[in-house]
Amino acid sequence: MNETKPKKGKKVIFPIILGLVLVGALIFTVKEYIYYQSHEVTDDAQIDADISSVVARVGGYVKEIRFQDNQYVKAGDTLVVLDDRDFKIRQQQAEAALASAKHSVDVSQANVTEAKTAMATAHANIEAAKVQVWKTAQDFERFQNLYNDRAITKAQYDDAKAAMEAAEAQLAVAQSQVPVQAKKVSANQTQVSATASNIASRQADIDYARLQLSYTVIVAPASGIVSKRSIQVGQLVQAGQTLFAVVHENDIYVTANFKETQMDHLEVGEKVDLKVDAFPEHAIEGTVQSFSGATGAKFSLLPPDNATGNFVKVVQRIPVKIALHADSTLVDKLRPGMSVKVVVHTK
Repeated sequence: MNETKPKKGKKVIFPIILGLVLVGALIFTVKEYIYYQSHEVTDDAQIDADISSVVARVGGYVKEIRFQDNQYVKAGDTLVVLDDRDFKIRQQQAEAALASAKHSVDVSQANVTEAKTAMATAHANIEAAKVQVWKTAQDFERFQNLYNDRAITKAQYDDAKAAMEAAEAQLAVAQSQVPVQAKKVSANQTQVSATASNIASRQADIDYARLQLSYTVIVAPASGIVSKRSIQVGQLVQAGQTLFAVVHENDIYVTANFKETQMDHLEVGEKVDLKVDAFPEHAIEGTVQSFSGATGAKFSLLPPDNATGNFVKVVQRIPVKIALHADSTLVDKLRPGMSVKVVVHTK
């Protein structure tokens, strides 16, 4: 009789434990169902930030490096100085060419002034020749009357006629000089315009040389942390070569890659709970800020082409940008690339 009682007790306890397990599982299932009806969760997320890759705009030897790896810098701080002697010589050459062009303009302008003076002299010679023609014509008329009255000799008459014809010839010569001087004025004025346009070109050369010279001093494009340095003092860098990167401060955000099946309930402005793997004890809040214009696959190096006939349906993910509302101490510790768990409170 004593052996049957424990067996009956065991038979009673087992259904009770099983019932409690089933009730607990049911409660957990209902709780999770209710939770996921108002939340969207993903752990395919990471900290992101704006990162500026700094490249050399001119080639040259590295003269100075004024920062340490992973140092905080402010926008406009001088970080790298290249050897600028070649660029200074080019600037001096451009300035010398400008001075020469200005001198050429002065010479051309002087030639214009000289040509205008010569033209004025030609007009004056015409007026003087006209006066001489008038005087010799009057003298010839008098001498002709005297010759007709046989008061003078034939030689005197011929001298008066020759003087009149010489004056007329001198007038013709003076008149022919005016077009010649006018052409000289026009040609010299054209030369002035051509030389003046050369000044603008020489000034542009100076501006370009100064711009190239300014590129030998490389400054921080934004405030943040300098990383990924790839240069050393004395190294020859080429134009377009990446020197280092600056991770912007105060531009930390989260990029969460949600499945396309989760997008139906996501809206801009929804509250987000974030948990960074590196700081599991710190709760961070955020807000859904924007959605990517395409799935991540479309931005890949080799986007899938479903028209090739080898289509396999895969759930795509869409990047969602989440703005952070964290305290400043934690923001300073966050680094791009850290893994994050994201929970969105859907409306």
